[in-house]
Amino acid sequence: MSAQSVSLSSIRVPQSPRFTALPPLSLYIHIPWCVRKCPYCDFNSHELREAMPEESYVDALIADLESALALVWGRKIYTLFFGGGTPSVFSAAGIDRILAAVRARVPLATDAEITLEANPGTFEAEKFRAFRDAGINRLSIGIQSFDARHLKALGRIHDGDAARAAIGIARASFENFNLDLMYGLPGQTVTGACADIETALSFAPAHISAYHLTIEPNTYFHRYPPQVPGDDDAAAMQEAIESALAAAGYEHYETSAFALPGRQAKHNLNYWTFGDYLGIGAGAHSKLSFRDRITRQARYKQPKRYMEHAAAGDAVQEQHDVAAGEVGFEFMMNALRLNGGFPLTLLEERAGIPLTTVLKQLGEAERRGLIARDHRRVAPTALGRRFLNDLLQIFLR
Repeated sequence: MSAQSVSLSSIRVPQSPRFTALPPLSLYIHIPWCVRKCPYCDFNSHELREAMPEESYVDALIADLESALALVWGRKIYTLFFGGGTPSVFSAAGIDRILAAVRARVPLATDAEITLEANPGTFEAEKFRAFRDAGINRLSIGIQSFDARHLKALGRIHDGDAARAAIGIARASFENFNLDLMYGLPGQTVTGACADIETALSFAPAHISAYHLTIEPNTYFHRYPPQVPGDDDAAAMQEAIESALAAAGYEHYETSAFALPGRQAKHNLNYWTFGDYLGIGAGAHSKLSFRDRITRQARYKQPKRYMEHAAAGDAVQEQHDVAAGEVGFEFMMNALRLNGGFPLTLLEERAGIPLTTVLKQLGEAERRGLIARDHRRVAPTALGRRFLNDLLQIFLR
């Protein structure tokens, strides 16, 4: 045997996924339009400058779903999420038509969580009652702040009064709703960040998402960076927010997510536990598992182009199978966002690879104090949550 053949035989080839049962499946539906594009937003959203082609876009969504049926045939949908953009700019009739088309084509769980993202500037009581009647059972409301100065700096179309009024309308029709808040805003103090949280708590939402403002590439804030609080002040805001929410009975179950008991976001939990999702709509992404592979897809981003391609049965612009050596990292990139971690059995169930694939990396992460583990479970430590990117780098290698 040659020296070269010995060397090659010693190389460990990553094992491709193998599934005995497929992960749970969610459906994501992207509505790409907003009244105004926020300066910090890097999502695929487009400011409305002319009449919105709602009917044509719904036609495209239905055609897109029809074309994807072969990939998910017979699989039940456990959660459904309308994201954007601002899905609440659509009419209740449009949302109703989409949901009717979904129910006619795929098995939708009887207790499916069906979420709609909404912004305060789009709230009308009658419209949101109609959303509920169509089947929406959870709202996610983009408040960001109750302070008019911070909302103006963020380019939001609502003020604090409009935010409070929107929550009042939401509470009248929905028991289950989330409030999105941000901290580390231009000119914000620790006191101001705490005031936002206390105001949010006064409405007793089932769920609160509290995000640190990040300056993302390809945004207005990236080109013209605002003056934001320093790292020490931002860390103090985060600590104060977490303390206030814990005292109010909210579980901090994911990096930026807090929920009352039993009110975790099921759709997002499916992402974080490496479940599958079919994404339809402009720029939507999918992650779908098959017996021996995991496939990722991306739809055309520009709405007009997406509608043209969807009508032709060709909405997917990019598609690839996840490389065998990247599956472990992709799983950890999601599961290690959960403060409670994950059971060891989940790796094989959701990623289709054995635990031995990542044992070396788990050992290194444990030695560095970034995770705690036993024979049943792995969870990030406080240090690991603080330095999550460093923790994930171990699995990327």
